[in-house]
Amino acid sequence: MSRFVVISGCSGGGKSTLLGELGARGFSVVEEPGRRIVRQEMQGEGRALPWVDLAAFARLAIDMAVADRQVAAGNTGWTFFDRGLIDAAVALEQVTGEPMVERLNEIHPYHPIVFMTPPWPEIYEGDAERLHSLDDAVAEYERLAAAYPKLGYEVMVLPKVSLVERADFVLSALR
Repeated sequence: MSRFVVISGCSGGGKSTLLGELGARGFSVVEEPGRRIVRQEMQGEGRALPWVDLAAFARLAIDMAVADRQVAAGNTGWTFFDRGLIDAAVALEQVTGEPMVERLNEIHPYHPIVFMTPPWPEIYEGDAERLHSLDDAVAEYERLAAAYPKLGYEVMVLPKVSLVERADFVLSALR
């Protein structure tokens, strides 16, 4: 069973905050590829920004997620990923129709439980790296919530509770 656990779901639903809490508790965490790519692209020419060329962005996210897994291979214990390979592959498949999700999942599986942050309008905020609307974020959530079970993952929707309670929920589910 993989020690690599995905926290996926709605953009702006609290994934990064939850990963921060898990990291503070001593667990290995991996920052979302998309956020890192947006920062890099905004410092350069910006050709692979998701609002400029979503396919180029998703391909970079796939490459980064594979590299993240290779780096994390030496970790002991749980490693929590803020999104990851499947999220990027679902985005690429959505835009191009390229069937990549199943093949990439076979090569690089995650822990069988995937945690999903549901849409949470009360905490959703756009920022310089998140320009899409809440409606776009909800549509993405629905695609991911459908994709993970098709790949054999058990999806656990995170409750809309305090940060500490969310982290406790994740750790309890993994016991």
